[in-house]
Amino acid sequence: MFELEWKKGAIIQLNNLESSVSNRIFKKVETLKENPFSKDIKRLKGENAFRLRVGDYRIIFEVDINKKLISILRLGHRRNIYKY
Repeated sequence: MFELEWKKGAIIQLNNLESSVSNRIFKKVETLKENPFSKDIKRLKGENAFRLRVGDYRIIFEVDINKKLISILRLGHRRNIYKY
């Protein structure tokens, strides 16, 4: 089982969303603890990160297999999440 680590920016982004959306995202992220490489996960090109879909929102995270750690880097609407 993996541990979750929320980066400060991801927490701020989660808190800025509507409560119904943030609850859905939080529940979906919790399922990553069991299997961070399910079929719904895709690796991002040009980065050492992955993305998870929750409706129109995306969660960007990294996985450290040695430490059994999942770091939630950022999240947001699909139209904005890949621009930074």
